[in-house]
Amino acid sequence: MNNIDLERYTRQISLPEIGIDGQKKLSQTRVLIVGVGGLGSPISIYLTAAGVGTIGLIDNDVVSISNLHRQVLYGSSQVNMPKTDCAYNRLHNLNPNVIINTYNIRLDRNNAEKIFADYDYIVDACDNFATRYIINDVCKALHKTYVYGAIAQFHGQVAVFDYSSDVDYNTLYPDREYFENFKATQAPPVIGVTPAIVGILEVQQVLQLVCGFGSPLINELLVIDLLSFSMNRIKLG
Repeated sequence: MNNIDLERYTRQISLPEIGIDGQKKLSQTRVLIVGVGGLGSPISIYLTAAGVGTIGLIDNDVVSISNLHRQVLYGSSQVNMPKTDCAYNRLHNLNPNVIINTYNIRLDRNNAEKIFADYDYIVDACDNFATRYIINDVCKALHKTYVYGAIAQFHGQVAVFDYSSDVDYNTLYPDREYFENFKATQAPPVIGVTPAIVGILEVQQVLQLVCGFGSPLINELLVIDLLSFSMNRIKLG
């Protein structure tokens, strides 16, 4: 690790939970983020800033004016531009030492396995049940750790699903046929800080898993209520 790296990461390297060894582990880690919207914005920003070596971004959407109250990765001048292109430019400028791979496609069962194979951790930043079942199934098949996050209004959930366990996304939503075919009739309401908080907690899970500190939410669910400022940690399975 060169002097520029040490200067960039000095404040987190000084934490005994990370140190130089942890920073080296981060630099060798490959993380895929599925979705670069409200959750994916803070996740991608803070993983890039932390020095994760390679980050993949999957999203086939364009920036919309209605995104900007929560998708802080983008600006008004980028409306109607592909999110992955805009995200790449912002993140490369933030930390040019990080390799950013972009996939301007929609994740499906035909492409998921090939893409996931190149990454160590899969971070859920999507907004629908069907995609999460795909993430879950492919992570189990390829032995990848699935970092889950979801939001609605003032509420959020975060969990880490260990591929070696019987606990997975199906544990949370066992009525798979119903949820895979669920179609929202309108965009769900949300305040911008909800994905920011949940996304940051997903980043924290990745940092803890890679560097080996703290007590990550392995097969546990953290339920967040921003109206009452409460968090409940629930063991799954």
